[in-house]
Parts: sequence; structure tokens; C-alpha cells
Amino acid sequence: MSFKSGFVTLMGRPNVGKSTLLNNLAGEKIAIISKKAQTTRNAIRAVITEKDWQMIFVDTPGLHSPKTRLGKYMLKTVSDALPGGDVILFVTVAGDIPRGEEEARWLERVRRGPASVILVINKIDAHPKHEILKTISGYDPLLSFKTAVPVSALTGEGREELIKEILKLLPEGPKYYPDDTLTDQAERTIAAELIREKALLLLEEEVPHGIGVMVQTYHVRPDRQLVDIQADIVCDRESHKGIIIGKNGVMLKKIGTMARKEMENILGTPVNLQLWVKVREGWKNNPHILEELGYGKN
Repeated sequence: MSFKSGFVTLMGRPNVGKSTLLNNLAGEKIAIISKKAQTTRNAIRAVITEKDWQMIFVDTPGLHSPKTRLGKYMLKTVSDALPGGDVILFVTVAGDIPRGEEEARWLERVRRGPASVILVINKIDAHPKHEILKTISGYDPLLSFKTAVPVSALTGEGREELIKEILKLLPEGPKYYPDDTLTDQAERTIAAELIREKALLLLEEEVPHGIGVMVQTYHVRPDRQLVDIQADIVCDRESHKGIIIGKNGVMLKKIGTMARKEMENILGTPVNLQLWVKVREGWKNNPHILEELGYGKN
């Protein structure tokens, strides 16, 4: 029997559940998740390998109108991911329809591209069936999708049907990654993202979009019984620094404790995590700081 493989790109507006869907498909936590928009800033890969096929899922930032260099980098990440995709999962939410010229341009680009497209309608656990039909009819004229698959990334409903539909569209190909690979993210990148996720969870509404995380040192001790991590939480306002640290350092400690515990679960070893907060005004528009934070060149 022939082996099938390929790259599956997830795209859509912010907060439609792309990262939750990625984690659900992978069966492991690969991407950080948050209720706050624009949580995903880089392309995140998750690999699923079975006897006769391998799927490499690529999660991308949400489609939005950029106001900073960081926002432009995020959209460039989406743009760069499209040519390499064999299948595109255009993820939306039950009841949603296309909005505005910006999304229409992306839909047109996807429609004209070589990849096969599946319209994935998420959050069906929270919406009636007629809203699913509304979404299908709304996207049908603008997006030449092969099929539409209703899912709940939260509960896992529709997962197997989605896998089957993707498999129909995958070409024959090689095994790109070893069987035991779940993601190609470096461990220090995973550490930085977990710190940012906990900050997103705990901080006030206006703060999270103004932070980045820079891992300064990541050292695995020779006996591999402990990992030492030192990281900076970078913010762009002095007032935000006080909020992140909290009274008597309580908030920073809480962020660090939650991040450390999850790192230990993922790495399978104790972690010594030390966090500092640094103010870098205007960092979202500073190409040098963006590159240091892992957001590449704009």
C-alpha cells in the first residue's frame, strides 16, 4: 500500500480555535492557547504519523489588519505557509460569514492557490445546526472548498471525520519526520511560549499583547536531572512592568510557577525557572528586538 504524506495549513481569523484544533488533532499540547486574540505569533508544526500516512499540521497567526511590525510579521508567517501546504484547513466558527475586504483578499488567494481546501466549522458544541449551514452558504461563493467539516476542537467531535477528509486529499509522499516526532519546535521556544501563555491567562486585558518572552539561557545539566532556564518578559510600558510583577512580586511568581510546572510535565525533568521583567518601549515596531524575540525580519 502506498504511503501518503503532506503539509496541512490551518488559517482563519483570530479566536476561531485554530490552536485548540491543532492540539486536538495531535493528541498533545503543541500550541499555546488563550481566549485573547492573536495568541499565535509564529507557525507552529504538529506531526501525526500512522502506519500508512504522515500529516504535518501548521498552525498560523489569525488574519487581521496589522498595526505594527509584529502584526506584519504575523501575516507574513501566514503568507509564507500557504505555498507549502498540500491541504488548507480554513477554520471559522459556526454562524460566522466572511467579513470585509481584507478577509475577501485572503479567501481569493486561497481559492486561486494549488492546495485543496477544507472549510472547518468549529465550536459546533455551542451553536445550533442552522448556524453551520449559514456559514457554509456564506463561504461557498468565495472559497472553493472540497468539503465542509463541522467540529468541536474543545470536545473532539468531528476529529475523525476531519482526518478522513484530509487523508483523501493528501498526495503520496515520503515520511518527513521520524515516527516519534510530535513537533519541530525547539525546547527553548516551547519554554518561552509557555511563559507567554501563563501571562496571557493571568494578566489584565491591555497587557498581554504588549509582551514578548526572551529565553536568555537554557541549560540542561550534565546528569539531565535539572534544566536551568532564565527568561525575560519584555513589555513596552513601565506601567505594565508593575502589573506583571504584581504587589510584592506575587503575579510574576504565579506566572513562573504555572509555567514551570507545565515545562516539567513536557520535559519530564525538574526545571529551575527564573524570570525578569524588562521594559523595551515600542518593541513591537523595533526590528532588532523582534528578531531577538524570534519573530524574524520584517
